[in-house]
Amino acid sequence: MTEAEIKQALSFEDFKAEVLNDYKIAVLSRECSLLGRREVLTGKAKFGIFGDGKEVPQLAMAKAFKNGDFRSGYYRDQTFMMALGLLTPEQFFAGLYGDPSIENDPMSAGRQMGGHFATHSLDENGNWKNLTQQKNSSSDISPTAGQMPRLLGLAQASKVYRNVSVLKGFEKFSDGGNEVAWGTIGNASTSEGLFFETVNAAGVLQVPMVISVWDDDYGISVHARHQTTKENISEILKGFQRDENNNGYEIIKVKGWDYPELIAAYEKAGEIARTEHVPVLIHVYQLTQPQGHSTSGSHERYKDADRLSWESEYDCITQMRNWIVENNICTEEEVRQIDTDAKNTVRSSRKTAWEAYQNPIKHERDALISVLNSIAAKSDNKVFIDRYSNDLAVQKELLRKDLLVTARKVLRLIVNEPGKATLANWITKYTEEVQPKYSSHLYSQSEKNVFSVKEIAPEYGDTPQEADGRIIIRDNFDALFAKHPEALVFGEDCGNIGDVNQGLEGMQDKYGETRVCDAGIREATILGQGIGMAMRGLRPIAEIQYLDYLLYAIQIMSDDLATVHYRTMGRQKAPLIVRTRGHRLEGIWHSGSPMGMIINAVKGINVLVPRNMTKAAGFYNTLIQADEPALVIECLNGYRLKEKLPVNMGEFNTPLGVVETIKQGADITVVSYGSTLRLIEQAAKELLEVGIDVEIIDVQSLIPFDIKQDIVKSVAKTNRLLVIDEDVPGGASAFILQQVVDVQNAYKHLDSKPDTLTAKEHRPAYGTDGDYFSKPSAEDIYEKIYDIMHEAQPQKYPPLY
Repeated sequence: MTEAEIKQALSFEDFKAEVLNDYKIAVLSRECSLLGRREVLTGKAKFGIFGDGKEVPQLAMAKAFKNGDFRSGYYRDQTFMMALGLLTPEQFFAGLYGDPSIENDPMSAGRQMGGHFATHSLDENGNWKNLTQQKNSSSDISPTAGQMPRLLGLAQASKVYRNVSVLKGFEKFSDGGNEVAWGTIGNASTSEGLFFETVNAAGVLQVPMVISVWDDDYGISVHARHQTTKENISEILKGFQRDENNNGYEIIKVKGWDYPELIAAYEKAGEIARTEHVPVLIHVYQLTQPQGHSTSGSHERYKDADRLSWESEYDCITQMRNWIVENNICTEEEVRQIDTDAKNTVRSSRKTAWEAYQNPIKHERDALISVLNSIAAKSDNKVFIDRYSNDLAVQKELLRKDLLVTARKVLRLIVNEPGKATLANWITKYTEEVQPKYSSHLYSQSEKNVFSVKEIAPEYGDTPQEADGRIIIRDNFDALFAKHPEALVFGEDCGNIGDVNQGLEGMQDKYGETRVCDAGIREATILGQGIGMAMRGLRPIAEIQYLDYLLYAIQIMSDDLATVHYRTMGRQKAPLIVRTRGHRLEGIWHSGSPMGMIINAVKGINVLVPRNMTKAAGFYNTLIQADEPALVIECLNGYRLKEKLPVNMGEFNTPLGVVETIKQGADITVVSYGSTLRLIEQAAKELLEVGIDVEIIDVQSLIPFDIKQDIVKSVAKTNRLLVIDEDVPGGASAFILQQVVDVQNAYKHLDSKPDTLTAKEHRPAYGTDGDYFSKPSAEDIYEKIYDIMHEAQPQKYPPLY
């Protein structure tokens, strides 16, 4: 053979090996889907959604995916993860079983159902790994299109790293902004507003983002004609196609079963996004879903015979197999051997994963049986205990729940016997050991958690100056941006005019449009920008103009931001700071007080309610040093109020979870936060005139709440408690009351009923009178406290009415 012929032969062998390896991964993934469904139907797993029918396009996407890139996808992408070497069949089944071991299920340690994929951005101590030296997947969530806002932020981070010169030292997060964010979504989920909002925002921002739409003509059982205008997402998005005069998207359409065309399409998309920072949409159509949407039903119920026949013929793996044989890459016999080997591998992997999941529980079961047998030997209820023990011993498929159910039922039998203490101790110890497997890492457990930042008081010098609150917040942001090059802020009106209350005045001129920038009216993707950038080592501050508008983004905050650290068992974080303003403005849409709704939806996010701008600035200073997400709600009517001007801007820290007693008193403890405190202080002065001495406590932080339990100490002194809040009845006031009375056990010290004073159930009416008749006024506060004291001392405080 000539040298040219030898090179050609070697080149073909390399090509053949790559193709056959791709085919092997596709078949391996398909077998996982098929066997995974059976595991659900036999009861070993609870529920399953699999990636069958999407295997070949995901192979093509994996080829274009490089170190440093990020994925923000959904629960069909198992083949992609396998192709990158980020998911083994054993890990696939561990996730399906809900194995709480992070080693066995590195995707979520059993906290999410199978099909939700993630890589580890953090080590076991919560420290950043070098993200440029690995392929990254942000942790998936189930809500359809919920991954899209985060995708925008992951892509924007590359633009920030490329364009902000002071970030050149952040090599573990970016290689000059050359990373692409790859998103995936089902065709039906493109009907969601979050998809369109993200598409529009990415087109405006021009970020390196590639969206793959897996189009199999259905959304669960509903056909595309009910989902998408013209039944074609790329057709209706043609207006986003860039041209020589306008920025926009590159839109690519490719058949989901055409292996070589898919590879070419993804290579092109990756190159455009990576080099030009242009978003790309790839519409992958003519895909199938061989097992239907999920294990909860069969697709034969809603697909007719013609569709089912077409799906059988145009299944992407079938078409790839035909292409391999027709092009003489290998023989049918070789292909069949790959199929057989894949089946055997998956069966073996399932067995290994099941044993790895069950063996620790079996050891725990054996330990419990030993305890039960020891107790039974000396118990009058031996026959019943033996029955429980024997049932547990022969149970083949074990849950930790089964162990505790058995132990707790036996405990009831021996409540008056000597063995009670032994079993009670076992139950307590076992629960303490097991509970963290399912509950840890809702908040940071690293050395950079919010409690690690030491309190530093504001300093004022010998002759303190006074300034508008907006000046304090502005000058503090100036100090933060100078000190932390990774910090940036964005939102409606943040850039050019320096926010609607001038808290960012002059910051864009000083730090540039990339670090201090305006955003469109699109709250959900403003949040998403922040989440994605925070996951890539930046410290974004996402501004939502008013607290009421946060409701546009509450789903993203609740389902994504609040859970990311928890759902990855501490292996990913997004320390985003969300800035907004609220409290005591006038009218339904700017009243700024839906606090109960927020705090009960965002557990996992710190919620801070500073009463003035100095406290708010101190919170920002604390948060920028910590590694947790937070919502800071500034007082809307505080920007023009005078405060003493600190001289140590950017240095003083307001601690989280610490209340402040702003007035000492002896008769009643009044607890509140934010702008309402000013009305309470006014009422307290007037109450002193009739001999009622009010102690006023500012909670400052709703999450975390009063970690030193100072409120109960106050109640122990005054023996009375009133919580005042401008939220609706049963809102934040109910949360505060539960914390003080239930958690802190303040009921032990009360001589009067603990009470609340809140706004009316409706949103506030417009205008000054609307505020007065909708929310607690100084007169309402005065009379409420007076009535409480009247009940205690009716002779001294006769009724007002």
